[in-house]
Amino acid sequence: MKKLTLLLAVGIGYVLGARAGRARYDQIKNLAFKVKEDPRVQSAASTVADTARHQAPVVAEKVTSAASSAASAAAAHSPFGSSHDDELLEQLDPDSTARQENPYPKGDLP
Repeated sequence: MKKLTLLLAVGIGYVLGARAGRARYDQIKNLAFKVKEDPRVQSAASTVADTARHQAPVVAEKVTSAASSAASAAAAHSPFGSSHDDELLEQLDPDSTARQENPYPKGDLP
């Protein structure tokens, strides 16, 4: 897809910037029209469009499933959930100040 876009951009740039005049522009335009009207190109374009149309629901389902799985995984590992707080407290050292109600009693500020 990137190659096609690049070729299209180069072609448009050449046509717009060409100093060969109207004759060269018409020649390029006629060539592009012939390529577009070629039965092989028409057949390939039709095949691609049909494939995309038939695969769209499958792709949509896969994207939805992947997004749902990613959201569930992210929620399970989020440090902001209350259910995760208990798990974090279990991992802390029992003597840690993080377990204390007030780790900095009056007068003991760092």
